[in-house]
Amino acid sequence: MPIAAKYLFIVSMDVTPEKEALFNEVYDTEHVPLLLALPGVRAVTRWKTEPAAFVIAGERKPLDGGTAARYVAIYEIDSPDILVSKEWNEAAEKGRWASEVRPFTSNRSHIVRKMVSQG
Repeated sequence: MPIAAKYLFIVSMDVTPEKEALFNEVYDTEHVPLLLALPGVRAVTRWKTEPAAFVIAGERKPLDGGTAARYVAIYEIDSPDILVSKEWNEAAEKGRWASEVRPFTSNRSHIVRKMVSQG
């Protein structure tokens, strides 16, 4: 499906193994729905690194992610301004995310990308 928003907010992180089930439950049932309800947030998809391989120049290369975070959430947003809004801040702090999950995450990164073309 084509991306409808002009911006992507990409959040990557790892979580301690003993909190992984809670991380996924809270992310899917609380955190994402709260943020997805905000005007200007069009869609959210979550991804997890999957070990694989590819062949380049006849040589098989592993794809294991290296030091990249294992989980990625991609938020399709209308504008980066939403990320500094009062509504975003309030939604991001609701539920169990801030107190029960966030402290067990690491290797976090956040970036905004602007669409330049779509085929």
